[in-house]
Amino acid sequence: MIKFTKMHGLGNDYVYMDAIHQTIENESSLAQFVSNRHFGIGSDGLILICQSDVADFKMRMFNADGSEAEMCGNGIRCVGKFVYDKGLTNKTTVTIETLAGIKILALNVENEKVETVKVDMGEPIFAPEKIPVMAIEEPVKNLKVKALDKEFKFTCVSVGNPHAIAMVEDIENFEVETYGKILEIASVFPSKTNVEFVEIQDEEHIKMRVWERGSGETLACGTGACATAVACNINGLTKRHVWIKLLRRDIRN
Repeated sequence: MIKFTKMHGLGNDYVYMDAIHQTIENESSLAQFVSNRHFGIGSDGLILICQSDVADFKMRMFNADGSEAEMCGNGIRCVGKFVYDKGLTNKTTVTIETLAGIKILALNVENEKVETVKVDMGEPIFAPEKIPVMAIEEPVKNLKVKALDKEFKFTCVSVGNPHAIAMVEDIENFEVETYGKILEIASVFPSKTNVEFVEIQDEEHIKMRVWERGSGETLACGTGACATAVACNINGLTKRHVWIKLLRRDIRN
């Protein structure tokens, strides 16, 4: 028997397992099983809370297809709530080891429960070889990739994991799945990529939908929201602080 907790950040839902006090094996296959929304638990993936030699805890994150990802913004916030509410720590500043480095969480605790979590995502990465993306310019702001009948112009950013951001019209009716599943695996993205489709409303408001690498379209993406805010700003489309409307709700970056 494996104990688990189902949690979500803005609708970006994962199955969380304490891998410190129980043994978790075959993580990739397990992620595929639990993520199945018809025959499993149903989620965007699996997140394991593990011991760490360099931080308070280690987070391992697996997409719905079983692939392991470097980082998950919404997921790591839920990890913060998990470790505090489950009594694994009494700290309100927690360090988490990830494949994208050590991230620092600030926990807002009310009545002995975590209400909100703030994550220091670190600086965005623009070097093409570190995102990674097959491009020469830095930052990558004019990468043209064709999918079916459309050609997209991407800005590429890493916030610990790869993101490709493209501007589109009428985001609510845009065929995210049709194009997202093709663009995710385009040859210019050596490690595949998360794809953000963005509609600019004004200098302070953005609409975004995301096709997550290995999981498909999700209701929200924390790293994707950060990457989108950066991409829109460096292209001169928005101010430094913006509201981003996701399928779930608005968040400010």
